[in-house]
Amino acid sequence: MKLEGDDLLHLATGAAFLGAGGGGDPYLGRLLARAAIDEFGAPELCPPEDVPDTARVLTIAMLGAPTIMLEKGLAGEEVDLAIRRLEGHLGETADYLMPLEIGGINSLVPIMAAARLGLPLIDADGMGRAFPELQMTTFNAHGVSTTPLALTDDHGTWLLLEAPDAGSAEAMIRTVSVALGCSAVLCSYPMTGRQARECTVHGTLSVARDVGRAIHSGSRTVDPVAALMDLLRSTPYYAQCRLLFDGRVVDVRREVEGGFSVGYVRLAHLEDRARSMEIVFQNEFLLAREGERLRAIVPDLVCLVERETAQPVLADQVRYGQRLKVLGVSAPPVMRSPESLSIFGPRAFGLEDAFVPLEALADG
Repeated sequence: MKLEGDDLLHLATGAAFLGAGGGGDPYLGRLLARAAIDEFGAPELCPPEDVPDTARVLTIAMLGAPTIMLEKGLAGEEVDLAIRRLEGHLGETADYLMPLEIGGINSLVPIMAAARLGLPLIDADGMGRAFPELQMTTFNAHGVSTTPLALTDDHGTWLLLEAPDAGSAEAMIRTVSVALGCSAVLCSYPMTGRQARECTVHGTLSVARDVGRAIHSGSRTVDPVAALMDLLRSTPYYAQCRLLFDGRVVDVRREVEGGFSVGYVRLAHLEDRARSMEIVFQNEFLLAREGERLRAIVPDLVCLVERETAQPVLADQVRYGQRLKVLGVSAPPVMRSPESLSIFGPRAFGLEDAFVPLEALADG
């Protein structure tokens, strides 16, 4: 399968939704992917089950502050350099590329990279959403090493890194990325085709495209939020979805802690003034609570959308007075395993609440 027509637009919108408030604005990624496809042709999207066991697979992503990534942009050569440097270190060339995460800009950058290098792109990722740290992947939960990895910038600077574990790699690349201007390209998690089948969230590029298409299909006669939820219910992973709240933003607080944007959003219900909801975020929305009742919690997705259009609203885009709907969406089963929850469950973000599946919270 190849991306055609409005697929990039739809994929970008769907990736913004699956980013659960984070992952960076995919607008830049869409422009980069479009330019690469126009120049080099669209890459082939391959299901993980079609990838040979011994194939060499690399993941590619942008790393840094979303606002700086948007300002600096990406020329393309830094993507090529990151892949080539890691290939040189490994002593073998990549057969396939794959997104690190499906949320936000990092769903589109791999499309640009695959187009530039003429490589097929695996229709899968390691998060099924967006997360703020490198170790928060299903790859890591299945024992795939984050390193060796390559990091490059727009000045031709590059480095190779080996680390004893994914957490150490995350700490080191965050420090280095500051020296690189808070924006860099990351090529990491080298794995085999067999590992790519066994440790990824399958089909997420296709799902993101379909989610975006559903959002854009809304009209005066078709409620865009209803169309979006109907589409989610037809997917293999995100079928458990709930409308958690319909309200107006009455308070937003943001601050920077440890290099992350943290804070909360408070909404008042549009019809019942006695109801309110608070959403906690660390780059991504992590938790939704109505009064004392927990409604959704990471790794399940908490997504904010414009109530009239269903367009996704990122955490850094929320403003006082906006009228938004809050959706809760189930995470893929592989992300709910004990191994995964130990890496990107509530405790990984310092939350006191234990993970409870969205559907259990809704039925409780």
